[in-house]
Amino acid sequence: MAEKSFKYVILGGGVAAGYAAREFAKQGVHPGELAIISKEAVAPYERPALSKAYLFPEGAARLPGFHVCVGSGGERLLPEWYKEKGIELILSTEIVKADLPANTLVSATGETFKYQILIIATGSTVIKLTDFGVQGADAKNIFYLREIDDADKLVEAIKAKKNGKAVIVGGGYIGLELGAALKINNLDVSMVYPEPWCMPRLFTSGIAAFYEGYYANKGIKIIKGTVAVGFTSNSNGEVKEVQLKDGRVLEADIVVVGVGGRPLTALFKGQVEEEKGGIKTDAFFKTSVPTVYAVGDVATFPLKLYNELRRVEHVDHARKSAEQAVKAIKGLEKGQSVDEYDYLPYFYSRSFDLAWQFYGDNVGDTVLFGDNNPQSPKPKFGSYWIKDGKVVGAFLEGGSAEENQAIAKVAKLQPKAENLDALTKEGLAFACKI
Repeated sequence: MAEKSFKYVILGGGVAAGYAAREFAKQGVHPGELAIISKEAVAPYERPALSKAYLFPEGAARLPGFHVCVGSGGERLLPEWYKEKGIELILSTEIVKADLPANTLVSATGETFKYQILIIATGSTVIKLTDFGVQGADAKNIFYLREIDDADKLVEAIKAKKNGKAVIVGGGYIGLELGAALKINNLDVSMVYPEPWCMPRLFTSGIAAFYEGYYANKGIKIIKGTVAVGFTSNSNGEVKEVQLKDGRVLEADIVVVGVGGRPLTALFKGQVEEEKGGIKTDAFFKTSVPTVYAVGDVATFPLKLYNELRRVEHVDHARKSAEQAVKAIKGLEKGQSVDEYDYLPYFYSRSFDLAWQFYGDNVGDTVLFGDNNPQSPKPKFGSYWIKDGKVVGAFLEGGSAEENQAIAKVAKLQPKAENLDALTKEGLAFACKI
């Protein structure tokens, strides 16, 4: 097999790869210097669309409409853009071996790729119920959502099982967004998760109560405190029932599982330092191997604001970490210094007519403010997290662009707030005056 050599290789074809490519183009990359190697068959796209607009019954998002970098208001990088810039897109190519000391990657078909600088942007893979040996979890019409192929299969099933019954396993991001998407497609939706409330890693019980109430008002059945322990199928091998640990059995034409992901770092085991489930990097996303950088989901990096190492799985960090790594790489070449990565954790979601944003850290005491009645025509409410007398995190549902900027500013500046009752009363006004 022929060997291909590049100055820079980005391994992975997700959001981070697209934003890194754009930054390379901005910084000045010569034709033939940069390659993106991806196991997906399409150029990098904005992955969040898959659980939202891609599943709409009308006016659904389709490629080429949501290639990067439209998700952050940037230009859309079509396959032709990469050609024009002399960036090689090596698609439908799975790398099965990485030899970091030899600066070499090997594909499943035996192709060899050499690089001078490698950016690991492999992202995460979904955790599957088959990984735990759940009985019947290999039945047809049990779906996971990570890539565009997964979304296409789900769209086909929604059409085939019109007005059918759907069961969502998991109460996190994917569970809530897909619960809404399937309901909008007129399916009868049940959600099942073991925790006492949805999105437990971020939401307080007070925040979660609003979303659970809102979803219930939309006709979504929420079953908490139990898990799926088995599936039965019909004679065609299609899922027909979900068996729960508490003994209940739910009918199902479609099952969607969203129980988390794991970073794709196995190729590099023993070759780079790891920490907190990811590849350890510095503030420029350089790993313990000087020619190798890691960005997005796989990177465990110094979060300057909190003076600790963290791994963040979110599109905002995927974009920004990719840009930071490229700035650092090009800065080194040009002998120019680059500022350390100074990230403010940011998460958001949209479903039905709802849209929330969160900034900062969800630690310490909490206060809930505003109108969180699920039946309100225009609900607007939020929370602050207070640690050591300072506001360290802020959440807002139904905020305007200016109000969302205000809560971001609060999380960044960490103003003092000794009196929690006063903070509750003041609510959003506290953020708007900072």
